Amino acid sequence: MTRQKINLKSKAEIEIMKEAGNILAHIFQLLEEKVAPGVFGDEIEEIAVREIKKHGVISSFQNYQTYREGVPFPSVICFSVNDEIVHGFPFRKEIREGDIVSIDFAIKHKGFHADSAISVGAGKISETAEKLIKVTKESLYQGIKEVQIGNRMGDVGFAIQNYAEKNGFSVVRDLVGHGVGRSIHEAPEVPNFGKKGEGMKLIAGMTLAIEPMINEGNYYINCEDEDQWTIRTEDGKLSAHFEHTVAVTTAGCEILTEIK
Repeated sequence: MTRQKINLKSKAEIEIMKEAGNILAHIFQLLEEKVAPGVFGDEIEEIAVREIKKHGVISSFQNYQTYREGVPFPSVICFSVNDEIVHGFPFRKEIREGDIVSIDFAIKHKGFHADSAISVGAGKISETAEKLIKVTKESLYQGIKEVQIGNRMGDVGFAIQNYAEKNGFSVVRDLVGHGVGRSIHEAPEVPNFGKKGEGMKLIAGMTLAIEPMINEGNYYINCEDEDQWTIRTEDGKLSAHFEHTVAVTTAGCEILTEIK
């Protein structure tokens, strides 16, 4: 079994990540407010680009290299709609009444990354879509409650999975959360499913991006889009996505991507 090397963060480094997370949270407010029927993803991308320049930070995603064919990611935000789980492009996508719009966005500030995601309903959405968004968001916070020194990664995943499945939805298995810090993706992996008491033990200094991706139907994914990035639900049903960057501290779990 390969041992994962965890890059633990000092209090000073966590403070820098908190600064990054605060900037990110303020930008997300603007992005969320813009989601509405008739708006194009390009317009939301433009806001993100403008705010990145305004705050003097760097996009974590743009030009990121995929393992597939070496195609760099073209935008600063991931913009995924309805059956698109993650990694969708914003370009030339018009938001329509009833859509679920998921935005995943990360920035680099003073050498450290912060990563977050939201899902937003556009206009009047179906009861199923509304429930899916609420359950996905709450499943994230159920997982965050388990982020305590001495708990295990399986406790986090179990809390997310249990809440989602109890409400009639499924948890994507092929995509997981991750460590985050000087690199946007670090060890360890943070699955959104698991068993209590199993997996890596949580220790002070870990900084994790917890990001449940919850589907209306089954949890299988489709990676066959021509753009070589967009990942969809296998059955074409809806998906939602929420994410926070958190730190494991001696005082408990601290959410770094909330407005302070």
